[in-house]
Amino acid sequence: MLSTSLALAIGAALATAQSIPPPPEPEAFQIVELPLPPVAPSSDQGACTADINPHGTGCIAKAAGDFQSGDFTPDGNNVIVNVDFVGAPAAPDPASIYAGEQVILIKADGTNFTNGDPWKCLSCGVPSANAVSLDPQRDYPHVFRSGTKALWGHNILDCGGELLETDACTPDNTHIYPIHWTTSADGSGPGGSPRELRLHPDDVHMGWSSFTNDGGQFAYLARLEFNADPAAGTPLAPRYDLVDVNLLVDPTRFQPYTVNGSALTLHDDTINVGELRGFSGSGDEVTYIANPRESTNIDLFAVHLGTGAVRRLTSHPEYADAMAFSADDDYFLAMDTRGTDRQMWMSGMRGVPPLVDLVAVTVASSTRNNGPRRFFQPILIDRHGDRGTYYGQRVNAAGDGSSGAVNDTNWNGRADPAFSLDGTRIVYWQALVVSPSCGGANPLQCPASTAQGGREYRVMLARRTGREPAPPARKGS
Repeated sequence: MLSTSLALAIGAALATAQSIPPPPEPEAFQIVELPLPPVAPSSDQGACTADINPHGTGCIAKAAGDFQSGDFTPDGNNVIVNVDFVGAPAAPDPASIYAGEQVILIKADGTNFTNGDPWKCLSCGVPSANAVSLDPQRDYPHVFRSGTKALWGHNILDCGGELLETDACTPDNTHIYPIHWTTSADGSGPGGSPRELRLHPDDVHMGWSSFTNDGGQFAYLARLEFNADPAAGTPLAPRYDLVDVNLLVDPTRFQPYTVNGSALTLHDDTINVGELRGFSGSGDEVTYIANPRESTNIDLFAVHLGTGAVRRLTSHPEYADAMAFSADDDYFLAMDTRGTDRQMWMSGMRGVPPLVDLVAVTVASSTRNNGPRRFFQPILIDRHGDRGTYYGQRVNAAGDGSSGAVNDTNWNGRADPAFSLDGTRIVYWQALVVSPSCGGANPLQCPASTAQGGREYRVMLARRTGREPAPPARKGS
């Protein structure tokens, strides 16, 4: 006879299983490479000549360096990108503003901006008075859903209420403000060091991770508040403050392991956000990397901000990291090594309790890379995550595998992928394997880049050909 608790557990499991639909049918994609500024032959001053760029709107570096692509403008027609402009002429040449690390928009609809280029620089030429104390951290660009602001590392670029892609968004009406996180009792000092900031869909809140002094890491959630005239902390310049900061930890559900005598208990409902990855489309959930459920198997999770319910999104033995939810909450993209067998030697045996992970999880996660090379490819998974024999589908699986093809395995995904607001388009970027991850003693010889100018990175657009536009999910839906 079943005990009452066992019967209730079985009933709950059945109810959960019944609430999760069967996996979706595979989708079809049309994939193209998006245009970027031309590559300069060197970083020498003046190397970006009129022959290379007749419009005088800049040249970019060949190496990936600090390059990153972000997400779409709300209309889905543009993608925000962080680039390194090189080879600009000296001032007072008008083209001298196209120098250093800058944030640009690139066209995703096959058209040009009114300057005749398929790109537009948002930060180039912004007057110094409009960018006081610009923070040097300028990664993970992200467009606010309002379309008038952009997150640019530890800065927020604001176009004064104008849409970023329009001619009304000019350098003179653009302001770039640093982000400040107060961590001292009296508000003094430079504040904390947030990393990998992610915007909440409400355009008001923000999540991030930050290392601790002992080498650990916590995640946080706060509200963005504009401070036009700060009285404490640095910089003492107009800035966005992170206020009402919450540590994303439940002290009653913090420990993934507990010991009682000789009994070791593993807790699957732990709320201890290891590295924050973003938010669900509605903003109800925070997505993150957490303690493994299975030994050496690094996965993505989601926790509901209201209820504390924890969901395991991925369970494939390969390594999952960067991710993004669609605005309608129906799908998410994961940058994952599945299909490469990179981790299978270590985590392919299923159901092994994560005991060695108490001390070995960092080492286990590090094996996903070969030096600077990542082995990620974009994987589309429905909102319910991996289950049964369903492990999503690789977005760029089709192709002949030749050099430069959409599915060329020498081009590997990087962070972050993104959906257009209506869910019909996907953007991701890739870097080509380069030395020291190839050549020399490596069995893999370094391939020649097929991108313009020998560029070692590319931005790819995937149209979901069978997907109809869908409105964003509402919070609490």
